[in-house]
Amino acid sequence: MAEGERVTAELTDFRRRVDELRAARALPSTERLSVLDAALLELQHVVDVILPRLERGLPAERDNGARRAADEQQLLRALFQRMPYAVALLGPDTVIRRLNFAGTRLFGMRAGYAAGRPLTASLAPEGRAAFRSQVAAVSRNEGDRSLVVRLLPPPDGARREGESLRATMTALRPRGETGTSVLTVFLTGPEALAADRDGRAGRGGLGRTGMPPDLAELTRTTELMDLLDDMTMTILEAPRDPVAILDQACRVLCGRFADWVTADLVTRGGGPLIRVAAYGGAAPDAPYDGDGAYEDTDRPADEGAAPDAPAGRHRVASPSGRPDAPAARAPCGADALQAALASQPPGDCPVVVEAARAGNAHLQVRPEDLDAFGHDADGVPILARAGVTSLLCVPLRARSGPVRGVLTLLRTGGRRAFSMAEAGTVDRMARHLGRALRP
Repeated sequence: MAEGERVTAELTDFRRRVDELRAARALPSTERLSVLDAALLELQHVVDVILPRLERGLPAERDNGARRAADEQQLLRALFQRMPYAVALLGPDTVIRRLNFAGTRLFGMRAGYAAGRPLTASLAPEGRAAFRSQVAAVSRNEGDRSLVVRLLPPPDGARREGESLRATMTALRPRGETGTSVLTVFLTGPEALAADRDGRAGRGGLGRTGMPPDLAELTRTTELMDLLDDMTMTILEAPRDPVAILDQACRVLCGRFADWVTADLVTRGGGPLIRVAAYGGAAPDAPYDGDGAYEDTDRPADEGAAPDAPAGRHRVASPSGRPDAPAARAPCGADALQAALASQPPGDCPVVVEAARAGNAHLQVRPEDLDAFGHDADGVPILARAGVTSLLCVPLRARSGPVRGVLTLLRTGGRRAFSMAEAGTVDRMARHLGRALRP
């Protein structure tokens, strides 16, 4: 038997004997002397036997825990250093705190030389201010950011002039570091190269003979701008009531941009979240899906919805007051799901609670944690019941100040997942709504 098991067995026997001694208090006073002697023997046994064994075992357990933590830290450090992408840990002022091997090769720095120097010294001058602003915003926990930057050519000419990188940033609080750090990953790829080509064409016309613009991407960008414009007009025309503002905002987004939309409001004085709007099973008259998921929406009402269409393909009047389009009958389960969402306590949704507490947006494609958005009354995860394939949860607050609410958008079925461009548009809407919700 191991030492730990022997100590556990002796402690169990000791507790049983103590219980017997406690029961002996009911004996007459003339018979308690023997009980007192037994109690003194038990205390002496604890001091002489049990406590020394515990003192010998605890340092070993502490050493094992410290050794495991050191091994895990060494593994994480090795992963950071050996990643094939350039990764940098920056301070709020873009000063490099850590830089992996790929980063030293990309920026032409030695590992010991990089720490303590601003990363902006390796970037083209026209992009340094934007990069500093994005790093500072991420360090203030205002959400993840991504932008395209251009590098200065190294002295040895190993890299072509003006090479573009996609810099993606997220906030991090490493153990042993003071304040919040910004973990930044630099990638090269079609997205960064396309942005670089567009920027060159705007600066000097050097890209006029390049590839023609992607019409599908331009169409999606135009639709996003139209959606942002409609949301802005809705906020401006809505009554100065938080519930009315969130309700009308959900109506703008439901069906047109997401299959299901919920809005939760933070009560005054730091009280619990309350759900003020939950919409699904209906789509406004100008559907936006990002990839033609509503191609059959012009069919007559008597033909009904497509069998595999997500709930919410029938039409309702849009918030802007335009005429209704043809309608198709929603599946019978849509009303029950909408009722479940409306009655669901927001405090039971971990992703909503985290967004309200930390003020960070969450974008998940094919969520692995089905419990992230809570359960219905029968204990079934909402994400599984609705068949959610993409989730976007954003806090509602102005550029500064506390979180005023949380907006959650769900896409289901074969609809295209939320993209980074769409998440950025929703983030702008969230800032506008946060400003409108200020008392």
